[in-house]
Amino acid sequence: MTTKELVAQIQKKKSFLCIGLDVDLDKIPSHLLKEEDPIFAFNKAIIDATHHLCVSYKPNTAFYEAYGLKGWKSLEKTIHYLNENYPEIFTIADAKRGDIGNTSTMYAKAFFEDLAFDSVTVAPYMGKDSVEPFLTFKDKHTIMLALTSNEGAFDFQTKKIDDNELYKHVLETSKSWKNSENLMYVVGATKAEYFTEIRKIVPNSFLLVPGVGAQGGNLQDVCKYGLSENVGLLINSSRGIIYASNGNDFAEKAAKKALKIQQQMKNYIK
Repeated sequence: MTTKELVAQIQKKKSFLCIGLDVDLDKIPSHLLKEEDPIFAFNKAIIDATHHLCVSYKPNTAFYEAYGLKGWKSLEKTIHYLNENYPEIFTIADAKRGDIGNTSTMYAKAFFEDLAFDSVTVAPYMGKDSVEPFLTFKDKHTIMLALTSNEGAFDFQTKKIDDNELYKHVLETSKSWKNSENLMYVVGATKAEYFTEIRKIVPNSFLLVPGVGAQGGNLQDVCKYGLSENVGLLINSSRGIIYASNGNDFAEKAAKKALKIQQQMKNYIK
């Protein structure tokens, strides 16, 4: 999917909501455990109930890998279901991969070719030769960790080097990499005060923003400092939507939560 197509969906749906499909069998409604594939059954119901309110879904691959081959099959079925039934949706493999050379190329093939995701998250710690292999794929996006919302982010990301924070060096350097126009960036919602500085470096790039809701991030602040001319934001909500209920009405309640966020978002879309 191209950036232009993503922006068109945002304008059409008046939404820049991304729903995280982080499925924990201990949290899904108990009646689904009787299904042949409980994870896929849960995802399918959530997707069918909310697809008109969001522009993206983001499965965190750890929640699938934890269940071994069965979990990976559930992930495969989920992405194929999305691509076949809702091709307008921007799909994100939240895998946080990052290695050099051929290893990165193989990771990229796994998510872009085999599973046919539109994007994948990567960690930039090993530098350009760990990220550039992902950037070579046409109409695919690499979402690089820039400034995360966890407590440990302050261990490295905000440390100063030559009077500038490390995350700023990372952003600036990434712009020089080959096919950098295919880059997006992860910026945690709990770091809203940093968005102004980030926009000075990457004024038009899309930012994937986790942390709104359950982690304490504020949509109003993120939009105030992070919106670009083409919106440029994908606000992720996972637990706050998909676990809105653990009863038979779980999908309906998830849709109500998603609608509430979408109604707030439409006020920020020109």
